[in-house]
Amino acid sequence: MIQLDEKTYFYLLLIIPVMIVLFLLLQVWKKSTQKRFAEAGLLKRLTPNRSSFKGTLKLLVLILGLSCLVVGLVNPKIGTKLETVKRQGVDIVFAVDVSKSMLAEDIAPNRLEKAKRLVSEVINQLASDRIGIIAYAGQAYPQLPITTDYGAAKMFLQSMNTDMLSSQGTAIDAAIELASTYFNDEEQTNRVLFIVSDGEDHSGGKAIDAVEIAIEEGVRIYTIGVGKNKGGPIPIKRNGVVERLKKDSQGEVVITKLNEEILTEIADEGNGVYINGDNTSEAVEIIKEELEQMDKKEFEAKQFAEFKDQFQWFLGAGLFFLFLDVFILDRKTKWLRKLNLFNEDEV
Repeated sequence: MIQLDEKTYFYLLLIIPVMIVLFLLLQVWKKSTQKRFAEAGLLKRLTPNRSSFKGTLKLLVLILGLSCLVVGLVNPKIGTKLETVKRQGVDIVFAVDVSKSMLAEDIAPNRLEKAKRLVSEVINQLASDRIGIIAYAGQAYPQLPITTDYGAAKMFLQSMNTDMLSSQGTAIDAAIELASTYFNDEEQTNRVLFIVSDGEDHSGGKAIDAVEIAIEEGVRIYTIGVGKNKGGPIPIKRNGVVERLKKDSQGEVVITKLNEEILTEIADEGNGVYINGDNTSEAVEIIKEELEQMDKKEFEAKQFAEFKDQFQWFLGAGLFFLFLDVFILDRKTKWLRKLNLFNEDEV
């Protein structure tokens, strides 16, 4: 496993395209200046030992040197020892609504982005709990199985969008049923499901039936409402530009509203709590307090316990390339000149 200490140093790599642009501009200026001075054939006779490719070689060596130095500053580390550690926590599954109604912008920037930010902030507060992620619209899709890898969880979370499921609508019952299959540890005393949604439900009342089954299996259900009660239209965008607003079969603009009633009912039936996600910090604090009150289950997890710095290899390589760059001259190398690999002796 590779770990990077100071990722911000990667921004220094932006120097490289600047160097390339300056080098190209310098070559253009040199050629235009030389043309005003003499013809190409005469210049070649006046400077027979001047190499036509050494300048490009020096640039490549310099870029390699700087790249290695930057990677050295980032300080990559490699995990060298894998240990099995005991942790205590709760199994948590986040079911995130990715239906088209989550594109409504009644809460900035839109409901889906707000939902993803909420879940991400909750993950930041976790220490040793296991988490899983489900995406659902007209059907439910397993996005990430139960894991302790919070980094992977955030990566999968950010990749979620309203186009990932072809079946549209909002089937909360499917999300609850799928979440129940995530909890495969029969000894786990606290199994928690967070449904993050605007509350639209097209399952025809099946959600409550699914909640009852989940309760029998020991799953506790919380709901997080995302959106406003007054609602808003659903923008259809292309390349970030609104093309039109979604309309119904009568040609009327669809206004989607936060349905707190169904979310509250699901939470009450699921022995959980309904949380309004309008204020991110307040919602995260409520969730944190609820999780802290729960009994923790001890489980085993494998993780890298020792990491060794690898920066010295890259710093050494970087210094070598920079040192080498100093000794690469614009003159032709004698033995390379004999080989004439780059056809430099042709007139």
